[in-house]
Amino acid sequence: MEEKNPTIERLADQIDWYDIASKKSKTLYKALKFTSITAAAFVPLTAGIGSIQLLTGCLGVIIVLLEGIQHLNQYHQNWISYRTTCESLKHEKYLFLAGAGPYPSVNDPQVLLAERIEYLVSGEHSKWISEQEKSEKIPEKSK
Repeated sequence: MEEKNPTIERLADQIDWYDIASKKSKTLYKALKFTSITAAAFVPLTAGIGSIQLLTGCLGVIIVLLEGIQHLNQYHQNWISYRTTCESLKHEKYLFLAGAGPYPSVNDPQVLLAERIEYLVSGEHSKWISEQEKSEKIPEKSK
């Protein structure tokens, strides 16, 4: 029975997580944007044909809500960031498995792989925290 390799397991786990998170963020971003654009396209139509003002107003409310949800949850930024990290992790995996890149020149390639995996993942976490803090800041009023 072959012993499990914790570094390779960690790498596979992180690739899977970032792949799924990226796809989820992409789907949510596109769904919100498609619905928002569709609602926006109907605003001039409903206003132009003289439909009830309530319908036109509801479309405006829907647009504001969808854009607000997108802004709060940062689906577009997360999609791109998660996809970038996923592809970087895959890149490291292929270099390691091929014995290419920096791996053949070190004494213990697995240690280097573990360090590079954690560097990519912790860098992603740091970016995520920074983006969350940036999006939650309220601009100060000019004195």
